[in-house]
Amino acid sequence: MKYAGFWIRVVANLIDGLILAAVIVPLMYLFYGDQYFTAQNTAPLGAADIFVNYILPLLFTVGFWVKMSATPGKMLLGLKIVDAKTGEGINLMQSVIRYVGYFISAMAFLIGYIWVAFDAKNQGWHDKMAGTVVVRTR
Repeated sequence: MKYAGFWIRVVANLIDGLILAAVIVPLMYLFYGDQYFTAQNTAPLGAADIFVNYILPLLFTVGFWVKMSATPGKMLLGLKIVDAKTGEGINLMQSVIRYVGYFISAMAFLIGYIWVAFDAKNQGWHDKMAGTVVVRTR
């Protein structure tokens, strides 16, 4: 397996972020108008806010990981998330653990993400928690 390095994974995540933003921003404007983007309060404004900003990204990310072994950004760049032991696609439990691991990786001053640059298998903390690796498919 040829492991995907730090920078290509950063670019894949940026692509995914742009895709999500292209969906989230118009939806939030539809539900809340200018109020959402100008409010001083950072607390969720309602059920739509929680669904669009938290549930939708979870479903998008975990859904793509389970069905395609990659998000659109990773697919575009020829990357795939696989089980570290078998090289097969990852299951729902691994996907959920990996997603939760994203937050843990971020809360520690992003060290869990930066770890990818220094790890022998280019695994971030979220990968280690879920038993996954990101590999190049081409």
